[in-house]
Amino acid sequence: MSAYLLLLPLISYIFWLFSGKKIVELKWLTIYNKVLIIIFSILSVVNFNIYREWGTKVNAKAIGFAISTPNEAMASSASSPVALSISLLALLIIISFFLQKKVILRTLEFNRTPIWLRVIAVIFLVFINFLVIRGGLKGSPITQSMAYFSKEQVLNNAAVNTEWNLLRSVLSSRMTKSNPYHYMSKADAERLVKQLYTSSKDTTINILKIKRPNVVIVIIESFTANLTQTLGAEKDITPNFDSLMHQGVLFSRIYSTGDRTDKGLVGTLAGFPTLASGSIVKWPEKMERIPMIAQPLAHAGYSTSFYYGGESEFDNYKAFILSHKVARLVDRNDIKTGKETSWGHFDEDVFSKQNHDLTREKQPFFSALLTLTNHEPYGLPGGYYFGKSDNVAKFKSTAHYTDSCINVYLNNAKKQSWYKNTLFVFIADHGHKMPKNIHEIYVPERYHIPLLLYGDVIKKEFRGRQFNNVGSQVDVVATILGQLNIDAKDFRWSKNLFNPSLPSFAFFSWDNGMGFIDNQQCVTFDNVGKTNLYNSDEKNQQGTQTRLANAKAYLQTIYQQFIEL
Repeated sequence: MSAYLLLLPLISYIFWLFSGKKIVELKWLTIYNKVLIIIFSILSVVNFNIYREWGTKVNAKAIGFAISTPNEAMASSASSPVALSISLLALLIIISFFLQKKVILRTLEFNRTPIWLRVIAVIFLVFINFLVIRGGLKGSPITQSMAYFSKEQVLNNAAVNTEWNLLRSVLSSRMTKSNPYHYMSKADAERLVKQLYTSSKDTTINILKIKRPNVVIVIIESFTANLTQTLGAEKDITPNFDSLMHQGVLFSRIYSTGDRTDKGLVGTLAGFPTLASGSIVKWPEKMERIPMIAQPLAHAGYSTSFYYGGESEFDNYKAFILSHKVARLVDRNDIKTGKETSWGHFDEDVFSKQNHDLTREKQPFFSALLTLTNHEPYGLPGGYYFGKSDNVAKFKSTAHYTDSCINVYLNNAKKQSWYKNTLFVFIADHGHKMPKNIHEIYVPERYHIPLLLYGDVIKKEFRGRQFNNVGSQVDVVATILGQLNIDAKDFRWSKNLFNPSLPSFAFFSWDNGMGFIDNQQCVTFDNVGKTNLYNSDEKNQQGTQTRLANAKAYLQTIYQQFIEL
């Protein structure tokens, strides 16, 4: 935020540096500082009271509320401690005015320097300022997550700069003002969505031998179904995972909710679908209001943890994890051994770290792990099994590596006492165009991913069983909670895949496009061109219209919920 505020003084400095003047008066800078002091002091005091009432920092919504309905805003703040607020405001302004009088320069004096030296100085200053605005040289620019450090949400919110948070909120507020996907009345959309989640009875199939197993979810980077021989007819890429598919419970027709890891992470752990052109991770204040699987499990007595070999601040992963009852977050900075890619630690070191830590974890526990090696630029700690002549060969090689890591991970886990009480859930974060390199973004095969439940806690009669009904990544939460007999009613968009009386379907989306697939047909739609891009059964006109209506109602309703969060 300081770097943003320095932009105007920096531009002014560059101008005077090349103006030829030896002495420049800086009266305007004093005025500039005083204006900022007053504005920021007011925002700070307002923020105290807004957070106390709403549980969020001052944002675009609060500013808009104050401007559009000032009377209601005054009424909402009536319970605020007026005397304390005014005293704090006065104290902030007085101290800040005193400091700026003592610290801020009144004049600038320029010595004669060569033009080339001034040019270098300007390039250096602009670069440094840009670097500070971005938040450093890390792979991800600065996000709220970089300030998060605690499982106590109030401390995380206190650590986020108030003015930076407001600026970010204002710049992104256009996506939260109105629903860009309005196809029908709200009542009609709600009715269609409700039908998709309604069943006459609960006929849940219970596959577990014990009531409260440990739960480990492994979310595998870009692990599309087409990598496997079982689902994609690709030989030798994932031999270990193919073997596991015949030993556990496999859902063969599961589709990711989107095409990026941030969407897959939220979809898998929170049961929350994608928003087409938007992603809820960009709004931590909204993201923390949706439930996540760690919360009901923590309430049921589970220890909770999350493992990732990269920077957890990327795409606000850290904000998502720490605001949802995850007691321990382990990321790139907590793993001290092994080589690294540009993204972070290789999968073998992350699996090893989790395996080691779980031996000391109180049972029952819930632990999620997100892999990253099978991500471009597809770096590996050793040789490439399929060579590296092109990206397809590299992609297959990194997938083969991750597959081998899963095999080692499970073999090591079997030596631990907690293994026999643990349900392992393997799922991809999203699909991928490779290795076949033939599926466009609107083709359902692009989103086809494996979902495998594995472990000794599964009843013998279900091991090696395959379920072929269509389902979604967002269904993982309700499916797991259903097996543990824990209420999943808070997860509105997640359905129990072991309840055959529920409709079988999946919704997926990409930037301004969406698809709907069930056991009979798939239709995808372009929101820009307003045309159907893919139809698996073009002769079925009635079915096409029904599934298109379902897709539109689904996206309209989920986006409306996002706006209202």
